[in-house]
Amino acid sequence: MKIAIYGQYYQNSTEPIIKDIFLFFNKRNIEIIIESNFLALIQEKKIIEKEYKTFCSHKELDSSFDMLLSIGGDGTILRAATLVRDSGIPILGINAGRLGFLATVQKENIDEFLQMVLDKKYTLSKRTLLSLTSEPENEALNDINFAMNEVSVSRKDTTSMITIDTYLNGEILNSYWADGLIISTPTGSTGYSLSCGGPILTPDVKSLVITPIAPHNLNARPLVIPDETEIKLKVSGREENYLVSLDSRITSVGNETILTVKKTPFQINMVEIPNETFLKTLRSKLLWGEDKRN
Repeated sequence: MKIAIYGQYYQNSTEPIIKDIFLFFNKRNIEIIIESNFLALIQEKKIIEKEYKTFCSHKELDSSFDMLLSIGGDGTILRAATLVRDSGIPILGINAGRLGFLATVQKENIDEFLQMVLDKKYTLSKRTLLSLTSEPENEALNDINFAMNEVSVSRKDTTSMITIDTYLNGEILNSYWADGLIISTPTGSTGYSLSCGGPILTPDVKSLVITPIAPHNLNARPLVIPDETEIKLKVSGREENYLVSLDSRITSVGNETILTVKKTPFQINMVEIPNETFLKTLRSKLLWGEDKRN
């Protein structure tokens, strides 16, 4: 078995997690390849001293890898997705922080869950991604033009609202007068969209959510649409530019630019371990069942 390992940050609470993971794989002679920046970080902290093979970009992750382990939180997994891309390599999130919706394996059960991985006692949850193109073309969007959680547009350098003309398959839906607009995947429905009043979708739903951010008109509500829909956005406002984000990656785009959002032809495979399902995470995160009347 060949496993890639990726992480972003180091905290004191992360050290025992990293040590446990490396000890587990080394005992079983599993080949592990570590993202170069993450390896340099943990070697600097003297967590490990042994030399390992490394990878630097998505170009080095091919079909020879059985899995990518993401050590961190949900944000780390979103960045891991930019490395995996369309390779099909499954991602397993090891939670090194607060409870997240993607990084579900808790530090208390690492050995147990990693053994399930070796025994192939897991399922794959396929996650929809969104692609983004612009007219005229924006170079900042060319390299990584997809998002696992959401594509959003929002105002920049102003307290004034922006107007977002929104078209579904060529037909006008609405002109949102708001601070911004979120186009969310089912995975992203528990993120930014949820905090703006959007609905929760289970990961296997073939839908997207359009959620306005602080709309001026209170009758502008979140809308669930089929994920095969092509969405076009044209933003205008008092300032010359507005912000476009793909998950945590942000760039500035000029007024009147036409943005096209649609589902990518590939998906991300998230590893789902028995007893660590989306529904269990949902109950824990939202404290469902804590009220004894439920």
